[in-house]
Order: sequence, then C-alpha cells, then structure tokens
Amino acid sequence: MNFALPGRFVIPDVVATHFHLKEGDSVADFGAGNGFFLKTLSTAVGPNGKVFACEIQKPLVEKLGEFIRLSSLLNVSPIWCDLEEVSGIKLPNDTLDVGILVNTLFQLEEKAVALAEMRRVLKRGGILHVIDWSESFGGLGPQTSDVITKEQATALCETEQFIFERDYQAGDHHYGFAVRKL
Repeated sequence: MNFALPGRFVIPDVVATHFHLKEGDSVADFGAGNGFFLKTLSTAVGPNGKVFACEIQKPLVEKLGEFIRLSSLLNVSPIWCDLEEVSGIKLPNDTLDVGILVNTLFQLEEKAVALAEMRRVLKRGGILHVIDWSESFGGLGPQTSDVITKEQATALCETEQFIFERDYQAGDHHYGFAVRKL
C-alpha cells in the first residue's frame, strides 16, 4: 500500500492500521466532529469492543447519534465531553485501551488539561494517537500561526507523562504518532 500518494489527506482506513486495535478494545475519538473515523473504529474493535465519540459541540453530538443509529454502529456511543475541563470526559478513570485525537490538538486552548484528561481515562499502558496538521496547506488547515509541530505535540504529551512510542505517516499534510500511558 502506498502511503505517500500526492495530495493525500487523512484516510481513516489507512491511518487506523497504525492504531493496532484488537477485537474487544475500548477506544475514544476525542473531538469526533462529524464521525469521520467511527465506522473504521467500530469495525476494528468488533461487536465486543466499544467506541466513544467524544465531542464538545452539542449539536454535533446529536448529529453523531443520528449517524451512529443510521449506520447501525451498535458498539458506538456519542458522549458530550469538554476535553479542556478536569473530569470533562464523562468516562471513568482507566477505561480506554486507545484514544485518538485527530485534527483537534491545534484547536485546544488548554492543551495540558486536555492531555491530562485523556491520560486519566486511558488504562495503564493505553495508547493515545495524535494526528494533526503539519502545515496550513494554503489555509485549508489551521492558520499557520496555529499549527502545532510534531515536536511541539510530542513535548506536550511527554510533559503530561506520556511516553513516546512511534510516529507514522498520516497523510501528506499531517503527522501521526503514538504515546503510551505509564
């Protein structure tokens, strides 16, 4: 499979191969937006797994619920969450095997709080995948001043007691990496 196609953006089925999800895993999409990754995550964890679509915008949570219902994603639950508040993710401590944060880190004002909150809900040894824009790409992505480099993102995660595991190609205009909760 060619991971360096010209002009390629994040493709859930391709990028999710780096998540190493297993049947029965519990995973959250932090900042699920319109549910771009939900079908891929649902299939990957299977009927015994669980997917949480975490979103702060209440109208999007409602739309996610409708999308989940219409797509018959029986193992997916939409959840209203505020990543930037302590206990803002409405899940118990040590719940998740995996979390994904796609095109969201650059939008967060309270990055440290959000990463600490994601760490809280991950099990010991759980993995957080961070995928974000590596450039503005002519304004299609974030403003140039809002881009968080891979190095900055990695440093933020390490400050919040995650251990860097590996990086991977996530698209021509994105980076991706995995960090582990100790």
